[in-house]
Amino acid sequence: MGDVLAGFHAAWEFDTDSVLIRFERGIRTPRLLQALGERRIPYEALAAVEQAPGKRGTVVLRAVPRPGADPLMDVADGQLKEVCDPYRLVLPAERDALAEYYADEIRAALGPAADEPAERHLVAAPTPPLSFKAYDGKASFDGASVAFRWFWTGASSAKWKAGDQRFAVDELAGVEWRSPEIAGGHLRLVPRDADARPPGPADQDPAAVVFGMGYGLVHESLPFAAAVLAAVRAGARGVPPARIPAPRPDPGGIADRIRHLGALHDAGLLTDDEFSAKKAELLAEL
Repeated sequence: MGDVLAGFHAAWEFDTDSVLIRFERGIRTPRLLQALGERRIPYEALAAVEQAPGKRGTVVLRAVPRPGADPLMDVADGQLKEVCDPYRLVLPAERDALAEYYADEIRAALGPAADEPAERHLVAAPTPPLSFKAYDGKASFDGASVAFRWFWTGASSAKWKAGDQRFAVDELAGVEWRSPEIAGGHLRLVPRDADARPPGPADQDPAAVVFGMGYGLVHESLPFAAAVLAAVRAGARGVPPARIPAPRPDPGGIADRIRHLGALHDAGLLTDDEFSAKKAELLAEL
């Protein structure tokens, strides 16, 4: 098609096989959309396109992704607010006829499997390396593995006993994201060897980080979770993850963690053997 349809906070640029969605970086644009920057959506990744009246003299055009086509929407699992929906374009009401025209053009370009779940991701996930701060630790993803480094101010004694964690992508079956804007927000990794029992609380699970006020923000933790999910699914299809060298450990940070382990030991939360073993693990990182 080659045309551009500009709305509030975003513009859709139409191509023969896809639509490129560009998000504005203005102060009124939701931070998630600013963080995404732009996304190319193949028409084969779409199930439908909807048009409906919006609020305060607007019309809304929304593309509907096929289940399984976009790792970002898969991991969001319906938890995004309307204003943060990257598939939603808001236009002035007087552009209603134009919105209808482009909706018809997209419908005509949908693939033959539009009514079926996608067998693989068709929309690119955010590119690692990625990281964000949760309430109880820092999560990092280098494309090949996810690392959790606990904060002494927020992590539970169970997580300190378990020590900092690293999970290779090929050891994971999936990722669970619960929005920081609801109670119990967290990011949890699902190991391949997980049993059928429901997992325990996220604050006690070394395979999870918990969110809180100002921690695990949507525009940071959701793209992170989508990138991990995309890597897990690619690995399941036999596509090797990208190998990105891990950063060198921070000696000052390791010293802080050893001091906190000492405090837990003094408080009786770690045995002598546990303290010695965890201290040796941290020193081995230097």
